[in-house]
Amino acid sequence: MPTPKFDKFKQYFNRNKQSIQEIVREPTSGGIVFRRKGTNVEILLIQDAKERWTIPKGHIEEGETAQQTARREIGEEAGLKNVEVLGWLGKIHFRYRRVDKLVLMTTQIYLVRALGDTSAIQKEEWMKDIRWFKFHDALDVIEYEDIGKLMLLAMKKIRQENL
Repeated sequence: MPTPKFDKFKQYFNRNKQSIQEIVREPTSGGIVFRRKGTNVEILLIQDAKERWTIPKGHIEEGETAQQTARREIGEEAGLKNVEVLGWLGKIHFRYRRVDKLVLMTTQIYLVRALGDTSAIQKEEWMKDIRWFKFHDALDVIEYEDIGKLMLLAMKKIRQENL
């Protein structure tokens, strides 16, 4: 005879989720955006609706290259229009469930230097926050390990190439 504890355990695993009916691929692109403040390198991060810190990124639209998307998304999500795309850093993969769909997201990540008035950042309505972080602070708060690894690669490039 099952115990009440076991029933609770079974309940947890027997949620009536719809089975996955479709796999959807979503190509996205974004950038690790940096600026120099004196000798410090600062990284721009946005805080999403679930309070996770991440980089500006979004869906690649038809007829757009991944690099064009990164530039557009940085403009839309941060209000930074004067940016220089310095090179491709890599790609990361996310997957998540959307009701009865499994979404496979591949994000192309670029190294992007913010130019001009970099203090004039503005967040979109859906964001909790947007902020420049000193590099090591950005590494501490970033929610996604894969993005953190690419941030380390970005910093290596910034130092090696004296960007």
